[in-house]
Amino acid sequence: MKIAIFHDYFGAIGGGEKLVLMLAKYFNADVITTDLNTESIQKMGYSDTRIISLGNTSKVPPLKQISASFLFATCDFSKKYDFFIFSGNWAHFAAKKHKPNLYYCHTPTRAFYDLYDTFLTRQTFFISIFFRIWVRLHRPISEYYLSHVCKIATNSKNTLQRINKYFHRDAEVIYPPVEISKFTCKEYGDFWLSVNRLYPEKRVELQIDAFREMPDEKLIIVGGYSKGDHAKSYAKNVINNLPENVKVLGEVSEAELLDLYSRCRGFICTAMDEDFGMTPVEAMASGKPVVAVNEGGFKETVVDGKTGVLVEADLQNIIQAVKSISENPSSYGNECFKRAAMFDISIFESTMEKSILNEN
Repeated sequence: MKIAIFHDYFGAIGGGEKLVLMLAKYFNADVITTDLNTESIQKMGYSDTRIISLGNTSKVPPLKQISASFLFATCDFSKKYDFFIFSGNWAHFAAKKHKPNLYYCHTPTRAFYDLYDTFLTRQTFFISIFFRIWVRLHRPISEYYLSHVCKIATNSKNTLQRINKYFHRDAEVIYPPVEISKFTCKEYGDFWLSVNRLYPEKRVELQIDAFREMPDEKLIIVGGYSKGDHAKSYAKNVINNLPENVKVLGEVSEAELLDLYSRCRGFICTAMDEDFGMTPVEAMASGKPVVAVNEGGFKETVVDGKTGVLVEADLQNIIQAVKSISENPSSYGNECFKRAAMFDISIFESTMEKSILNEN
């Protein structure tokens, strides 16, 4: 069976992009996208993946999202493949012409639904007018193309609740994959690690402010951002206001990332109601305890008190958790390894294969 995977765009590499690349490798599938940053893909070790670009999108939101939707809605690969997988917020616009299909939904578009008010408050008065118009027009069109999706799979029970609420559909929970065998624990070093795209939703400023008050602790932040999108000014502000004990490395190669995981003391993540969050599982696969906000998908991966600590999203709770774990991080190691094994890529691959065969 010949499979094609549609994904919004490959800019800054995050969990969704990793998942698509892993799927493509397992199914020997082609990836169809819009914007394509080959350098980022090479850094992640997937340079041999066959990727077709439909063309670049506009760099200005929401024209970027509109142009991506248009490119997917107007393309036609129906005669070239036997099955189609969609990933992201706009790739499912290809669903009408491409069946049978499965939509792996990382989350219903957050600007349209659960974070609409949050996005709105970030805009100036005049831009907010255009934002409201865009959502009012684009959301029903998105839902129309969603009606052509045969089956939905999703990454967590947390996201499943959003799908039930906003799409009024059911979905199969298939947790994202982590290649457990790649991760090792060399030591519990002298720094904490954070891995996330520099987007406002990740609340990286919480991490930075916490470590600002802990000058004896070090934090290394790994992650990039897509140039021209809503995160640009946020990322610049983050990078330009760092204390001496915090470093932002940007995007790094897979080998560098694995090395950082293997040598860090612990891992920290503060994303707002995260859909799932692969990075805490990657950290646990390296035997490292996790400090995560007690929200979203983190509650499905981090076992409070055993593989780390779940905290409220405020400075003092984060500081207390980091200091507590730093006293004896290795004591969490065995529980972290066991927990991470539950999300191994082999489980994801076999479950996805069954889901596709049942749909086809």
